[in-house]
Amino acid sequence: MRARCLLALGFTLVLAGVSAAAARADQFYRVSGKDSFSVGASNLRGDIAYDGIETLSIQPSAGATRYAAHVRYIRIDQGARSDARATVTAVLLPSGEQIDSSDDDPDYLAVLNQPFAVQLDAATLRALDHLRGSVPFTFPSPMTGSTLQGTLRHLGDAPVDSERAVGILFTARGPLRGSLPGRPSTALSGTITMNGTAYYDQRTALLCALDATMVVTGTIHSPDGSLQPLSVTYRRTLRKTTPTPTAEAHR
Repeated sequence: MRARCLLALGFTLVLAGVSAAAARADQFYRVSGKDSFSVGASNLRGDIAYDGIETLSIQPSAGATRYAAHVRYIRIDQGARSDARATVTAVLLPSGEQIDSSDDDPDYLAVLNQPFAVQLDAATLRALDHLRGSVPFTFPSPMTGSTLQGTLRHLGDAPVDSERAVGILFTARGPLRGSLPGRPSTALSGTITMNGTAYYDQRTALLCALDATMVVTGTIHSPDGSLQPLSVTYRRTLRKTTPTPTAEAHR
């Protein structure tokens, strides 16, 4: 789930980083997720679950802002448990463009790999806080690069880790046309639907909570001409948490 969106509110509401003269303290998240899939008429099914702690570090870097996310988590694949780690680093330019410096996050758990930007500028946060009604927005599909069309609205404020946060409710849908990962000769067509909620800290403008679900429904077109139905559901949840000795040890 890599898409990072620009919100269209009749104008482009750029998800730009908050400029900072000094490094901010690390932010910690509790992260979890579940992938469920069903393939073909044989009803092949499976589930993979994730649970862990994430550390987000923020540093000024030559007029831009550098973010580094480190995740340590447990991966449960069909009942088999294993320890795993993920690391993503990115630079957010003053223009609002996010450039990934490195991405070792195969399960898409890092906050830098989620549908919404990790941090907003003050003007964007104020605009979201005063948003009334639903407005359209678009962002690239996390799988194919095609465009997902959707709407979002202000969900109201809520406390997250004892801090006031601005909430957003979003939903989007778009076509899926491409090939299976690692199998370029096997085509995939269908639709992607994404929905969920995101909360931004009113004081720091950092993403402090996210619950996002992406559903892929489509057809696998094999090179021999056979067709198989495919259904995949991805869910990712992040929530800011207070640092603990255990979380510190995960850094």
